[in-house]
Amino acid sequence: MNNRLILIVEHDEALRSSVKEHLSHVGFRIVGASDGAVGLSHFRRFKPDLVVLGDELPRRDGFEVLNEIRRDSDTLVIMTSMWSTPSHELRCLTLGADNLLLKPYDNDVLTQRIKNLLRRGGGGRAHRIRVGKLIIDPDAQSACVDAPTGEKELNLTITEYKLLAHMARFSGRVFLRADLIDACFSGDGPLETTLNTHMCNLRAKLADAGIGDYLECRRSVGYRLVDKRG
Repeated sequence: MNNRLILIVEHDEALRSSVKEHLSHVGFRIVGASDGAVGLSHFRRFKPDLVVLGDELPRRDGFEVLNEIRRDSDTLVIMTSMWSTPSHELRCLTLGADNLLLKPYDNDVLTQRIKNLLRRGGGGRAHRIRVGKLIIDPDAQSACVDAPTGEKELNLTITEYKLLAHMARFSGRVFLRADLIDACFSGDGPLETTLNTHMCNLRAKLADAGIGDYLECRRSVGYRLVDKRG
């Protein structure tokens, strides 16, 4: 775990300083930011192994920052928040947070969660995500399917890959169309009809690889990705 770089994005100066001091003491390298815009800039510049990200931040809030991180990275993210409602937790997880920690928290608890995530996640290198026969490789930004003759790569567009990878992180969960647009598209996002077209094309490619039934459409609700082998 030694020498791993942790980015702390937290507007509370006292809390940020306390966390930085504690994590430095146990051997991590630390970079800090007091608002979302600087935090995102530091993320792109320093490429940390893990981000501790507050949800309530000046300039750009934690959800915006997380959304930007997840557009092209699977870097580990622990969201921190004073809110403990199910809807708030669901929003964090839907956007791709790896963990949620409620404030006020103990620095030893945060440290252990960081160590656990780094141990499972390979220290910032995105590990492959498997849903049944489907394999997502975030490092290569690619997807393939286990076949009798070996792994068969799916020829996906960038948008199709983002949608598939996002759903694969939370396989079995039903995603509202608005959630997918918010998580996988830039700006204001496309119309729902455009999203539906992408999903139709994606299902066709999955079907060609023998797993078309992995992608389910819930009429008037959204989509989910499931392992249909069992």
